[in-house]
Amino acid sequence: MIDRDKFWTKARPIFKGPNQSQVDGTNALLDYWDSKYPAGDIRWCAYVLATTFWETAHTMQPVREAYWMSEEWRRENLRYYPYYGRGLVQLTWLDNYKALSSVVGHDLVANPDDALIPEVAATAMFYGMEHGMFGGTGIAYWFNDTKDDPVGARHLVNGVDHAQDIAAIHMQFLEALT
Repeated sequence: MIDRDKFWTKARPIFKGPNQSQVDGTNALLDYWDSKYPAGDIRWCAYVLATTFWETAHTMQPVREAYWMSEEWRRENLRYYPYYGRGLVQLTWLDNYKALSSVVGHDLVANPDDALIPEVAATAMFYGMEHGMFGGTGIAYWFNDTKDDPVGARHLVNGVDHAQDIAAIHMQFLEALT
């Protein structure tokens, strides 16, 4: 179990003083981690937190892709509409919504906005990253007994986009977790 007091003492600078929504979102992810991966590789947890921090514009809450734009803009500009990015890792494309529906227990094809439900978003993210649904290899490929590659791990979600930035955030979260 992750000691929350120690974690938050070390993690506060990452958020520059977290707001309650950031605390709630982060604690929900730590709860998920503790319940599903109690003996898991803590580097995975740090990377999930770093990815969430980046993909949600630091909110630690599920968001819509281009959340600052209108739905009309998304409809006109995103070729994968209506299956545009939602959640903690910006779940995109019909195939991913289909594949994760049975995993999360919601029909994401009929109701893509369900990917914004915090529990659904967390399950989709953890499962997708563990099983390589978004980038071809699972998180165990990047973090294992012989490999520790937070830069390469960006392939889990979005190729190499901001890989160095997210790796640096990962290191901060890892420090807070250990």
